[in-house]
Amino acid sequence: MERLFGLDAQLIFELCLTALAVFCLFMALSYILFNPVRDMLKKRQQMVQETKDTANKEKEDALALKAEYEAKLKNAETEAEEILSQARKRALKNERAILDQAKEEAAGIIANANVQIELEKKKAMDDLKQEVVAIATMMAGKVVAASIDEKLSNQLIEDTLKEMGDDTWRS
Repeated sequence: MERLFGLDAQLIFELCLTALAVFCLFMALSYILFNPVRDMLKKRQQMVQETKDTANKEKEDALALKAEYEAKLKNAETEAEEILSQARKRALKNERAILDQAKEEAAGIIANANVQIELEKKKAMDDLKQEVVAIATMMAGKVVAASIDEKLSNQLIEDTLKEMGDDTWRS
């Protein structure tokens, strides 16, 4: 043993053979183990990417739905205000119609009352005339009974009419 580490042909051949064996073993293991692991990692990356894409798409859809919901909400508020406005207008129109109808009914009642008052006035006038005629008849009977002359009779009628006054005939 002359050297501790001898570099002879057999050692170099064994080193080359070992290196070739390690290379072949590496290639075989690479083919058997590394490629399936790489494929599995690729599939995992694709699945993660698809999940991200799906999540992004769902997020965009959710944002679109949110925007649509907010737009519908604003439209609903606008429609509600419009409906309330129309209801107020109809209520005012109905109020005016009811007031107009009440005014017409009141005017009709007043007109009927005025007609009734006129009829009562006419009736009172007719009654008064009948009483005057009755009084004149009584006076005429007394005049005839007393055999008064025509001058005195006219004087009595004029005095009676003066006592009754002109207002009696006008009202």
